[in-house]
Amino acid sequence: MNRRKFVNTTTIGAGAAFITGLNACANTPEKSDQKMTDQRVTSMVESIAPISVDEIQSRIRKAQQLMQDQKIGALLLDAGTSLKYFTGLSWWPSERPMVTIIPANGEISYVCPAFEEPRVKEIMKVGSKIYSWEEDENPYAQVVLALKDAGVSAGKVGIEERTRFFIFNGIEKAGPNLELVSGDSITIPCRIIKSASEIALMQKATEITIRAIQIGLSSLEVGSNPSVFSNAVAKAHADMGAYHEFALANFAEASAFPHGSTQPQTLKEGDVVLVDCGCAVEGYQSDISRTIVFGAAPTKRQQEIWDLEKKAQAAGFAAAQLGKPLGNIDAAARKVLTDAGFGPGYKLPGLPHRTGHGIGMDGHEWGNALKGNERLLEPGMCFSIEPNISIVGEFGVRLEDCVHMTSEGPEWFSQPSPSIDKPFLE
Repeated sequence: MNRRKFVNTTTIGAGAAFITGLNACANTPEKSDQKMTDQRVTSMVESIAPISVDEIQSRIRKAQQLMQDQKIGALLLDAGTSLKYFTGLSWWPSERPMVTIIPANGEISYVCPAFEEPRVKEIMKVGSKIYSWEEDENPYAQVVLALKDAGVSAGKVGIEERTRFFIFNGIEKAGPNLELVSGDSITIPCRIIKSASEIALMQKATEITIRAIQIGLSSLEVGSNPSVFSNAVAKAHADMGAYHEFALANFAEASAFPHGSTQPQTLKEGDVVLVDCGCAVEGYQSDISRTIVFGAAPTKRQQEIWDLEKKAQAAGFAAAQLGKPLGNIDAAARKVLTDAGFGPGYKLPGLPHRTGHGIGMDGHEWGNALKGNERLLEPGMCFSIEPNISIVGEFGVRLEDCVHMTSEGPEWFSQPSPSIDKPFLE
């Protein structure tokens, strides 16, 4: 069957060069079909090192020092990312409270339903104290008891930002002498600075997503809808041993919407294709976007906008300097676009959102490259640089790669796209 897939835009036809993103080789349509069947993938995670118990304990010690400095008696964690960060424990956030208490001094404790206590004991990695409650008992009385046993019967208790309101409300009623305050001043300084172990896991997630995008792009053909790409990437992520997070593809005019369109899309030759994908390895995320032109040489307009996007991304990277504000990254990338006549600010056509977001255990977390963000760049910070250009009614271009700050400055997790017809370096 004569079908065209994502091809080298300098050569179109039956003998087109078929790009996998790693290399290019001349293929007839029949050979391209064979190439697809040969793209078997195997696990890429056998050699990874999960976060150690020693590192988890060091996180707890850092949090405790921050609490002591701020006169906060304890930090309370609901089920979610911060719970896993500080304890290594994953828990489904059901209507039955299961929380962890990190006191400013001493051992952490858990409050959980009584029937779940054996499971908590089975999976817990740090701490040993468990305060359980039966179905007809008030769980928040056990939270107050655990705090009292840790020496916190009054004063400030930090509440992690994603703690659900009914838990906050229940503790507030059960412990009227407690002052419940935001725990951001504890959790953010801990989580925003990644260790070498965390960065290594993010690097592996990035390598897997690079390969998955290559496979996803090679699956496209005339008449495809975005799910063809998304399904191929999801399968590749899983086959390589990662947890699939997301895989978006938008064609032609829909590419102007940063997070896609609800309208049906059918791929045609010459369409701009914008893809955005991520996975997780041991809970640590990747996030990469690429923009190509499908099955034809780019028009002058497509090439000019792609080149402008690449220039803006490079300007953002150059502005990512230790000791300088995160907001400088947004300012530098946005200036490239406004100087070219886009915007200003968030106006369209132009860049309708921040230039980048923090990334780690959550795909979006603190450390945004955003106007007005005066937080100074430090080694260990990780964030995306993605100065999307949206031209509603025409197309959009986004090149997104994440960086981590080293003692020498920024370093890419994934190298930027070298050209419109080559999403990744060989």
